[in-house]
Amino acid sequence: MVLIVVLVILGTGFYWLLVPLAYGFWARVLTGPTLSPLGWTEQNLIAPRLGERKPVPGPPKRFAQGIGAVISTAALVLGLVLGHHHVADGLLIVLAVAAGLESIFAICLGCHMFALLMRAGLVPREICAECADLRLGGATRTRRRSNPSKAPRPV
Repeated sequence: MVLIVVLVILGTGFYWLLVPLAYGFWARVLTGPTLSPLGWTEQNLIAPRLGERKPVPGPPKRFAQGIGAVISTAALVLGLVLGHHHVADGLLIVLAVAAGLESIFAICLGCHMFALLMRAGLVPREICAECADLRLGGATRTRRRSNPSKAPRPV
């Protein structure tokens, strides 16, 4: 959904769409998908049609949503408030790349950044132990699992 909204903004110049986009990111950072219209739609209407649910650790996703919140808010202020459309478009292109990787290839750039920050010791391992190793895929894959036999077992 984020990718579609960003592409519509870039294609039409409807910078006012940054208001609900930024709101959605901030709502997901603060409360999860509950208060975000896009988050609710993705979780309740789109994701159930993609297959078996695959739990994703919360901290890296919140970190990624926080990055989206900052980028979309900056684009909102620059594009809608200050009229610096070229700079806002640059930020939206970055957001489109990240959203495209997430929605098409299940690669969460913010989650990768989170894992790298953990490996560098900037985020304590206790925040999310299963997120620290990118090879485990804990903080990187967000798609729903099509083969439930490979689902991680509860500890």
